[in-house]
Amino acid sequence: MTELITIKDLKVHYPIRSGFFNRVTDFVYAVDGVDFVIEKGKTYGLVGESGSGKSTTGKAIVGLEKVTSGGIIYEGQDVTKRSVRKKMNYNKDVQMIFQDSMSSLNPKKRVIDIIAEPLRNFDRLSDQEEKQRVKSLLDIVGMPEDALYKYPHEFSGGQRQRLGVARAVATNPKLIIADEPVSALDLSVQAQVLNFMKRIQQEFGLSFLFISHDLGVVKHMCDNIAIMYKGRFVEIGTREDIYQDPRHIYTKRLLSAIPQIDVKNREAHKDNRRRVELDYVTHQKDYYDETGRVYDLRTITASHQVALKNGGAE
Repeated sequence: MTELITIKDLKVHYPIRSGFFNRVTDFVYAVDGVDFVIEKGKTYGLVGESGSGKSTTGKAIVGLEKVTSGGIIYEGQDVTKRSVRKKMNYNKDVQMIFQDSMSSLNPKKRVIDIIAEPLRNFDRLSDQEEKQRVKSLLDIVGMPEDALYKYPHEFSGGQRQRLGVARAVATNPKLIIADEPVSALDLSVQAQVLNFMKRIQQEFGLSFLFISHDLGVVKHMCDNIAIMYKGRFVEIGTREDIYQDPRHIYTKRLLSAIPQIDVKNREAHKDNRRRVELDYVTHQKDYYDETGRVYDLRTITASHQVALKNGGAE
C-alpha cells in the first residue's frame, strides 16, 4: 500500500454564539473525528446526505476550512497549518473541482487566464509555453482551441465543469478532490465528464476523493467508499463491501433509495424500500448513542469497517 495522505481524527467544529456578550454556547460538529487513508492512484468515494460533513471534510483536506483538531499527514508532515502547506507546495499537489462550475470560474476572465492561473502561481513559463500548456489541457478534456479567449458564460454547464477539470489538472497534482462535480448536470453530460475524469486519472496516475450524494455515480467511479452521517463515518469498505454486504442501517437506507430502472420488478423494489425504511425507524436507536452520535468504527474484515455498538452484530 502506497499512502498519499493519511487523515487522523479530523475534526471541524463551528462555534455557536448567543447572548448579549456573543459568547460561545455550543458547537456545530460538522466533522467529528474521521480517519482514513488515501492511496496513490486510487479513487475514494465520500457519500452522505446534505449536511453530513462530506464537503467540509474535502475542504479541510485541501486547506479551505480551518481544522479544529486532528491531523492531515502528507509526506510525513502535518499540513493542517498554512505555513507547512506553503513550504511543501501542498496546494500544487492537491487540487479541487467544485460543484458549482459557474461560481468557481471568474466571470471576468477568459479561459486562457482561468486555466493558466495555477500555472502562474507555481511554474515559471513563458507566454508561449503557457499558451501551449493551456491548449493541451483543453484538448485533454475535449474542449476546442477556440475556447481560449471565451468567457465562462459562453459555455454550457458540462463544458464549464470540464474547464474546472482542466484547471485542477494544470499543476500535475497527485490528488484531486471532486465535490459533487456532476450533480448539476444532465445524465448524458454527467457521463461525459466522468469519463474524462477517468481518462485523466489513467493518464496522470492521479488519486481522486469523489464527494457525492449519488451512490450510483460513486459505484461507477470509486474503488473504496466511506459513508458519512452527522460528521462521522458509519461504514468504510471496498465497492463490493458497501454494495454487496452493507452492515450499517444508514448504509442500507441509502442503497435502497437508489432509483431502479427494472420496470418488471418495480413493486418488489418499492416493497424493499418500505421494509428498509421501517427497519430504520424501528432500530436506528441501536446504531447511535443516547446523544445521537455515531459509534466508533469496528473492523469486520481487512477492508470493511462499520460503526456498531461494542462491535456487536447489526
